[in-house]
Amino acid sequence: MIFDPTFLSNFTLVFTAFGGAFLAALWVSLVVWTYRDIRSRARDPLVQSLAALLVAVLNLPGVLVYLILRPPRTLEEEYQRTLEEEALLQALEDLPLCPGCERRVRDEWQVCPNCHTKLKKTCQNCSRLMELPWNICPYCGTPAAGMRVEATSMDDALRGLKTAEEDAEENPKP
Repeated sequence: MIFDPTFLSNFTLVFTAFGGAFLAALWVSLVVWTYRDIRSRARDPLVQSLAALLVAVLNLPGVLVYLILRPPRTLEEEYQRTLEEEALLQALEDLPLCPGCERRVRDEWQVCPNCHTKLKKTCQNCSRLMELPWNICPYCGTPAAGMRVEATSMDDALRGLKTAEEDAEENPKP
């Protein structure tokens, strides 16, 4: 094989051109990637421009500096985190409070265990818990005790009441 100096010169020129094109493409792609990444992490246009300029001037060391200094979360991740925090706070706020002592109570409690304030009342017909201001049971439709019933005849209204004699028979006094 014969050593040809023009071949070697041409090969070096082509290899250098491809290497230079690769490095230029790498440089441009790093600048573009940095700009796109910082846009998803910060809203400030000055910060976005400075990050892209840092990588454009320093190339690979600039990318390393950018990776060290960039915000840890994207704006979308921050937004999702904020939504989760608000949902947790809303869940805490949705827990009912005792009107007497302002402590948290459970939905199934009839009386506050701290201050003994009545929280719910029981339906006389189905024995399910009702809110105090409710005038009618939402489960069975029975009006709450002591509430005025519209379009009721006198016989229907007196039907559930006991006479004094029946009451004395059920509860004899000693």
